[in-house]
Amino acid sequence: MPRPVARRELLVRGLLSLGVLAASAFTLLTVQPRLGLDLRGGTQIVLETPAEATSDATDRAMEVLRRRVDELGVAEPVLARSGDHRIVVELPGVQDPTEAIEVLGRTAQLRVQPVTGAGDKPTPDGDSVALGDVVMTGEGIKDARATPNQQGVGYLVGVDFQGDAPGAWQRVTAEAACAQPGAYERRVAFVLDDEVVSAPQVDPSVGCGTGMIGGSTRITGRFAQAEAEELALVIRSGALPVPVEVVEQRTVGPTLGADAIEASARAAVIGIALTGLFLVFVYRLAGLVAVLALVAYAGLSCAALLAIGATLTLPGLAGFVLAIGMAVDANVLVFERSREEYARRKRLPRAVDQGFRGALSAVADSNITTLLAAGLLFWLATGPVKGFGVTLSIGVLASLFSALVLTRVLLGLVMPLLEKRPSWSGLHTLGRVRTWLTTRGYTLFRRPNRWLLTAGGVLVVAVTGLLVRGLQLGVEFTGGRMLEFTAPAADVGRVRAELSAAGFGDAQVVTSGTDGLSVRTGPIDSAAAARVGEAVDRATGGAEQLSNDLIGPSLGSELRRNALIALAIAVAAQLAYLAVRFDWRLGLATVVALVTDVVVLVGAFAWLGKTADAVFLAALLTVIGYSVNDSVVVFDRVRELRREGGRPFPDVMSDAVLQTLPRTVNTGIGVLFVLAALLFLGDGSLADFATALLIGLVAGTASTVLTAAPVAIALESRSPTRTPTPRGKVRT
Repeated sequence: MPRPVARRELLVRGLLSLGVLAASAFTLLTVQPRLGLDLRGGTQIVLETPAEATSDATDRAMEVLRRRVDELGVAEPVLARSGDHRIVVELPGVQDPTEAIEVLGRTAQLRVQPVTGAGDKPTPDGDSVALGDVVMTGEGIKDARATPNQQGVGYLVGVDFQGDAPGAWQRVTAEAACAQPGAYERRVAFVLDDEVVSAPQVDPSVGCGTGMIGGSTRITGRFAQAEAEELALVIRSGALPVPVEVVEQRTVGPTLGADAIEASARAAVIGIALTGLFLVFVYRLAGLVAVLALVAYAGLSCAALLAIGATLTLPGLAGFVLAIGMAVDANVLVFERSREEYARRKRLPRAVDQGFRGALSAVADSNITTLLAAGLLFWLATGPVKGFGVTLSIGVLASLFSALVLTRVLLGLVMPLLEKRPSWSGLHTLGRVRTWLTTRGYTLFRRPNRWLLTAGGVLVVAVTGLLVRGLQLGVEFTGGRMLEFTAPAADVGRVRAELSAAGFGDAQVVTSGTDGLSVRTGPIDSAAAARVGEAVDRATGGAEQLSNDLIGPSLGSELRRNALIALAIAVAAQLAYLAVRFDWRLGLATVVALVTDVVVLVGAFAWLGKTADAVFLAALLTVIGYSVNDSVVVFDRVRELRREGGRPFPDVMSDAVLQTLPRTVNTGIGVLFVLAALLFLGDGSLADFATALLIGLVAGTASTVLTAAPVAIALESRSPTRTPTPRGKVRT
């Protein structure tokens, strides 16, 4: 590339980087983080449905409340059934119960009723009406949106119907149309929480007995924009099938003590520092540049999370720290490509430029597959899985910016120095691992079936663990018991330690109100509940038990179903993308390896007797992303090597695995430092999280060799592709 062009590109990237970093710094300095229930606590509200409400109606009401509280998926509320008619809602970071009620919003008992004449129900127009029988409820509402009123003042709310609602709407408007224009009886009222929010006249063009045909209508009332948007949000998020009443509200403390939070923060700092030292050790000055880019990545990601109002929890922060470790991957890909180019040309500026160009396809493909999954998780899932899609998308975009833009700018600034002293860059040699492998001349896949047999043996062990020991699900999935105590000045950390010693290591403990203590466990019998009470009594020096209630799962059946559907569609989308970008054989092999990793991780947790909770779910989703990335990097090299043509596919696959091995090793070590620090130095509550990711890291790396590559070879042997013509030759 000519130097003037290179300088111009460097200037553009530099200005872009400066603008993004300045905006991130401004956000970090001006926006206060919203901490989760585990770090700061919040407010607990107990809602009660009528005695005549069915269990199914209460469950549906809980899911509606979940969507309303967390429409974006980043607020991390906790909702659970308590008994047959109560719903416990915990809102992070909300210390004022009054504010919590406002967050929940109105109960949104939306009804459609005909107007029968003048009465005692005031309307937004200033008159009062009498209402007839309910003809439609909020369950018939599919969607609602606020739009400017093109034919009048203010805003209106467009409502889309579903199910039998269009027929009910046609019938009620057909009857109303028989009244004279201007009469009360020609109006149909929309009633929200027993308040008439709109009572529009049926249009004169609608004939008597005909009614309004179609699946939508409009609620008018000269709404201001904010009023219309609020009403649309409440209706869109779902109307409650039954009314609810607030029967209790109080503040709750953090589930983790100050010591636990401090220990986890210290572990995160140590893990990141070790990763940075490793990069500097391997890549020297280029590694130092990568460390600076990763610091900027951390700031950019955090600023983006603050900007969208995400709630920061300890597992979320741990995942964020892990994302920093995994963001090393793009930098390592670029550096290893630059090493290869320098070995050919011995010109560092040219080698670095080609390194970025050569790594671009692998970086793009691996991150696009991740973004596909993240976008579908956000679009189709609910609750914490939806939130994971948001944070994952932010992490991927920030990683791309730091590696492909910021790292390139920083390397461009120090290139005059590195050009004179290439050995300072750390890119002047292929590295010991690659040099050793190239001199040995290994061929890994002359007998690929042996690798598949090994992978099959591992799968059998994992499945056996599930069949023999079973997977122990956490309270979020199974429900359990919630015990309330009066315990002034209770030390949460001490109570947790005492419960762990008594065999209740998974119990969740929070302070409640001014002198209360709440303990949430999995399904236990009365004798075990008594032991919980004894442990709390020992830890507090005397506690009085107030209640002992059964609670349902906070991750309900609808959330689990939506998560599985979203995950299946995400995997299918990744397969389709890989089939287009690579080859259907390589795409299918990647998905097979992904499924293998999931089974191995779940089976390992079953054998270890670990609890699969919401934190485990986050770890599982992270492992899926890592597995796909590792396979994509190898298959990107396969695609490149196959262009040369004339070689058996197993040999091409073997070379691809060996040539990308330095990237795999260096990325894995970078992530390993962070996980080891969280496992051995952090709070015990993160031990299962770190364990799951360590297992996933090993499984995701090994499955590329044991599963993805042999499966691709087997598929190629059964349905071979046309051998490309070697470059520089003419096939006759």
